[in-house]
Parts: sequence; C-alpha cells; structure tokens
Amino acid sequence: MKLTVFVHDQPVATLDSPDGFKHVLTYHPEVPPDRFVSLLMPLRTESYLYPELHPIFRMNLPEGFLLSTLQEQLGPHIGASPLSLLAVVGRNSIGRVKVAAPDADPKAPPMSFEVGEILQGDNSEEAFVELVRRYAVSGVSGVVPKFLAPNTLDEYGKGTLATEKFIVKGTTSRLPGVALNEHLCMEVARVAGIETAKTEVSDDGQALVVHRFDYEEDGVTRLGMEDLCSLLLLRPEQKYESTWERVAKRIKEVVVDPAQQNAALSRLADLLLLTYVTRNADCHTKNIALLYKGSSEIWLAPVYDMLTITVYDDYARNPPGMAVNGRKTWLPGKSLELFLGLWCGLKPADVYQRIEKISDAVVTIAPRVVQAARDYPAFGAIGPRMLHAWNEGLNSLRLQKTWSLPTLSDKIEEAGWADIDPPKPPKPKKIGRSPLLGER
Repeated sequence: MKLTVFVHDQPVATLDSPDGFKHVLTYHPEVPPDRFVSLLMPLRTESYLYPELHPIFRMNLPEGFLLSTLQEQLGPHIGASPLSLLAVVGRNSIGRVKVAAPDADPKAPPMSFEVGEILQGDNSEEAFVELVRRYAVSGVSGVVPKFLAPNTLDEYGKGTLATEKFIVKGTTSRLPGVALNEHLCMEVARVAGIETAKTEVSDDGQALVVHRFDYEEDGVTRLGMEDLCSLLLLRPEQKYESTWERVAKRIKEVVVDPAQQNAALSRLADLLLLTYVTRNADCHTKNIALLYKGSSEIWLAPVYDMLTITVYDDYARNPPGMAVNGRKTWLPGKSLELFLGLWCGLKPADVYQRIEKISDAVVTIAPRVVQAARDYPAFGAIGPRMLHAWNEGLNSLRLQKTWSLPTLSDKIEEAGWADIDPPKPPKPKKIGRSPLLGER
C-alpha cells in the first residue's frame, strides 16, 4: 500500500512499505523547503528508510480502546499494518501533516460534531463509549479516552471559527473525576502565567474539551507539531524511557536559534516544576512537544495533559514519569536545581521566582478544588486527595531553607480534609501462582 503525505494539504511525499516491515518516505520533486514532513527529515532527493514506521507517523496512531473500536467497525485487518491505520485516521491528526490514499481528498471534512452536545450533554462512561464509536476515525491515543472533534457551531465561543478543532476527553470508572482533575491542574498553570491549552469542563463534570493549539493566528493554517517521543525516535510504548536531560538535549539540537532555544528551555523548566507540584506521574515524552511554522521558527507547545494522576489507586505509587539526574523521586532536592541551572540556564533566584508563582497559583485554585468536590459526587473523594498531593508537591520544592513558600495546610483544615482516605494501591500479583487456585 502506498500513501500520499500532505503538508498544508499539498502533496509532498510518498510513504510506502515494499516488504511490509521497512518504510520508505520519498519527497516529490520541487517541494518548497519549509514543507518538510518532520524536523528530523528535511527535504532531500534520497529517500528516508526506516526499519518500521517513521516516528512522525507513529505519533498519532490510535491504540488501546480506540484501536479496538476501529477494528470493531472496520474489520480486524485494521491495525494489521501501520499503513492501514494511517489510511483511516491520517487525515485528522495533530499538526500540519496528513496522510491519505493517493486518490483521497486531504481537505474532505470529517464527520460533523457539535461540541455543545458535550458541554451540556450526557457524558456518562456508557454515553462516551458510544460517542467514540461514532467518531472513532479521528482518534488520538493516550491514557484518558479522547478523540479529535471538528466543530460545526459558528457561534460556539466568542471569536472562534467553525474550522477550529477540539480534543474531547471522557471519564471512566477507573479514573473518576479525571476531567475536573485535569482542568484544575491546567488552571494552576494558567494562573501561574504559563502558556496553557484552554480547557472547558462539561456541565456534568465528566467530559473535558481541550482547545487545540496547533493552528496559526488565522485559526485556519495548521502548525507543525512533533512530540519528544517522536523526536527522540522512541516508539509510543517507550514514552517513559527517557530523561529530562535527554529531552532538553534534543530540544537544544533541534531548536538552533539561541533566543528560541532559551525560550523553549525556559518553558520546559516551568513544565517540570508543574509536574512536581501537581504530582503528575504521567508526564512523559508524548506530553512534551514542539510547534513550528518552519525550520527557523520553533517553540515549545503550551502545557497539555497535566493532571494529578497519583490520586488514583492504580497510580498511587507511581514515581515521576521521567528521571532527573538519574533518579525518579518526588523529593528531587538539589538535583532539580542543578538541572534547571545546567540545562535551562536558570539562576537560583529565577528558580525561586518560578516556584513562588506556581505556589501562589496552587493556593488560588485550591478553593475551586474544594467547591468541585462538593458539587460533583464523582470528584468527592478525588478533590481532597488532590489538595494533599499538591501540598506535598509544594513542600518538595523548598529547595533552599531560606525560601518562604505558601502551603495548603490551612485550606485543607478549613475544608475538613485533614484526615482522608488515601488512594489504595493494588496488591502486587503473585508470580507463579495459578489464578485457578483458591485464596490462602
């Protein structure tokens, strides 16, 4: 199977897998230099051979529940090869690159979808599963069920266009209150003055609408976007197999303009500090990305997929998603300050100022966590755990004894949450014992 690769809806290359294993990307003649497919694959006459599907194309392949839904709808052969998956979902991926069959129209609109139905509708787990089945061909992978949604409401949101896209995420019984969890974590980032993807929660608190940020100012032209998993040549299942040092090093290699490089690393520092404060154990290479208009204009994407995952039983014991100075620990100490100085160019005074801003933002958002826990039953047990986790996060960032930072202890006491039921990590499975045997 041969597929055509488009950048800004213009054909630029052919993607092929002659033997079913190796994949070959060949640029068409006379393609403008800035219409490259990946930051790692500038235009050239020689083909790009890769032992499997090129990382830029693996970035948005559906997996898990979404993949099984596609197979249910379109047959088990979907997923038998990466190209067969790309042929189905490749026209509605994140970023400016699209992939489609040679005779397909890259501009063909996907199935219409009204975001208002999500924000004011039924978002129970059962309803969301049905919604995913209806719009499965626009999938995005991840821990939280989500998919891309084209908006058809001209009046939705002031100043938005009908062409603007959203990512819609649902809630599962395994992650109760996850939509509110992520929204409130993102609000911490926003209040701290960090560029953040805009999020909205449905009226029933069970769905999250994320405004996509891969568009230029005109709201029509797509930006290029590549996550660090792709840029580090990792498979999606290897997204945790990196370090913050490797991420910073690759950003330095890709973003060569000194001013843009400094700005990207400065944003990376904010993201790392947010990860520790919010206890986001799910911050990995797929949740860090670069945006670009061309090879000469590159920047770090806004904060996205930020949530306090350690409040859930299955993730309660999880360490940070990536190591700093070879250690995955929620008590980084001097290692964190050393990383921020060596890789991000921050002096101790700069580090303190950033931590202070994030700490103040946490204190500002804390009352909203309390209110949400009272308003939404599914969030009732999660909200208290979040404030305790955030308080631990604030305390872990007192990197110097002289630093005076706020805590959430008073707000936790006021809410009556001093004594709560902590998450209960699942018991480790006994290896070598048959499940057919009775309990001892």
